[in-house]
Amino acid sequence: MNSTEATASALRPALARVLGLRELIIYGLIVVQPTAPMPVFGVVSQEARGHVVTTVLVGMVAMLFTALSYGRMAAAYPSAGSAYTYVGRELHPALGYLTGWGMVFDYVLNPIICCIWCSKAAGNFLPVIPFPVWAVFFAALYTWLNLRGIETSARAYAGLAAGLSGVIVLFLGAAFYYLWQAPPTWAALARPFYDPATFSLATISTGTSVVVLTYIGFDGISTLSEEAQNPRRNILLATVWTCLLTGVLASVEVYAAQLIWPDWAHYPDVDTAFVHVAGKAGGVILFNIVNFALLAATVGSGVAAHLGASRLLYGMGRDGAIPKGFFGQIEPRTHVPVNNVVLVGVATLAGAFLVSYQLGAELLNFGALIAFMGVNVSALVRYYVRNPQKRLGQLLPPLFGFAICFGIWLSLRTPAKIGGLAWLAFGLIYGAWKTQGFRRPIEFNVSKED
Repeated sequence: MNSTEATASALRPALARVLGLRELIIYGLIVVQPTAPMPVFGVVSQEARGHVVTTVLVGMVAMLFTALSYGRMAAAYPSAGSAYTYVGRELHPALGYLTGWGMVFDYVLNPIICCIWCSKAAGNFLPVIPFPVWAVFFAALYTWLNLRGIETSARAYAGLAAGLSGVIVLFLGAAFYYLWQAPPTWAALARPFYDPATFSLATISTGTSVVVLTYIGFDGISTLSEEAQNPRRNILLATVWTCLLTGVLASVEVYAAQLIWPDWAHYPDVDTAFVHVAGKAGGVILFNIVNFALLAATVGSGVAAHLGASRLLYGMGRDGAIPKGFFGQIEPRTHVPVNNVVLVGVATLAGAFLVSYQLGAELLNFGALIAFMGVNVSALVRYYVRNPQKRLGQLLPPLFGFAICFGIWLSLRTPAKIGGLAWLAFGLIYGAWKTQGFRRPIEFNVSKED
């Protein structure tokens, strides 16, 4: 490099390394959301026969091992924080392509389950309006906002997270007072962890396959590698701490909820069961506060997920992974990929009628677990298989992470596995046709910074 090139390189704008460990952890908690276990509480409670706390803790162990793998791979690829990149470069481009295809599944399903949950929560306020009307309203709302090019800023997300934290404090305060007034027996205190009458590994595994949704998003920390101070250390630590803190907070929330409402088999509405638990603990006022807070948070998540899906499709279209003539177009005036926004809106509305909240969450987790397993194997290959110095610390974490994630993946219900495998099969056929048997590279733009 000559002096002119060196000067130009030095003057070229670059991301500033301003994020320390604390800021990275806060970002991770904001992305995951402190109320993450509340929407899935009822579904997990029924699937796990009342052992929600146990499933949260099992999921936390799996995510901690996976977080170690994400942190290590982020150190190896500091400018590309995506499972698609890790798997494609460490294992095989075709496997990386399938991982990216699974991530597309996640992106498209996220606004669907947000639309379903928002419609159920809005129905708690105005039950005279039926679910289909609410579904049309929220799918249209997500689409309209994203056609206008509206994006929620990081500051707004931070404010939302602070508000949700306040709601958690209110709930836990009301829960403590309720349990103080009507203290549970010693047997009841232990039952959320282990109830000999209903405990089985099969139900725990099925419940865990849903509760993994609580942790989805922690891997987003790896996308900040270029803005983190000492990324080789802090990305790994922040990812692990985010999973650990999320698991502890989620365990406290669902433990209190199970003590308040021990009858896991009967909720007025299973999808919004946590809201009814809050109402039992704190009356109609807390019911409305929690319902409104979770509704607002899920609307925000739905709009962001809708935006993310449309941007992902645009990136793939721009790179030629899918037809560029449709997916790779931007509306000149608003700079919005209108085709993709409308398509995701139609898919969101159709999905709200075709799948339940539980099935949608399981389908989303199908793709997420595929990515998690891929990252664990990538870390295993890079840091153990190809490393001349074999160490247990490089073998056991990714091996355990893969094994637990694979076990959870196997525990997904049959409809979720059929739907997910059909999606992967379609992607495999399309990718093979597009690349003449994967002899040519095919790119996925899975960055959140398109």
